[in-house]
Amino acid sequence: MEVQGTVRDILKSKGSEVWTTTADATVYEAIGLMGEKNVGALVVVEKDVVVGVLSERDYSRKIVLEGRTSRDTKVGEILNKAVRTVRLGDCISVCMEVMTADRVRHLPVIEDGRLVGLISMGDLVRWAMDSQEDTIKQLHGYIAGEYPG
Repeated sequence: MEVQGTVRDILKSKGSEVWTTTADATVYEAIGLMGEKNVGALVVVEKDVVVGVLSERDYSRKIVLEGRTSRDTKVGEILNKAVRTVRLGDCISVCMEVMTADRVRHLPVIEDGRLVGLISMGDLVRWAMDSQEDTIKQLHGYIAGEYPG
């Protein structure tokens, strides 16, 4: 399914606020920030460069299941540093393909070397559903004679 639109469109709709942490922060501090901000992931930065994404999923798999403690573990110790990023002009279908192929749920958005946002799989699904709804409304309108043909 080809979904129309770009990363820029999603950020215009949802906003570009993004929360970050550092590799030196404890996992406990990072999870606390996620809870405070009601987000499922934080972008990890070092000297204004994106080095990874820490998610609740990482916490459950790399802290809880491995018997570590979040107060004694640094974010950098559990971080997968193979981070994929996207740009504002990237199309939504390509983002969906990247997330599916790489099995990631969050993509930092980088433009001119700066972090400008974060999109999630949920953002992409919501966009695709809204896009389909708009198309269906237009088709119904066309069938009902609301649009010149």
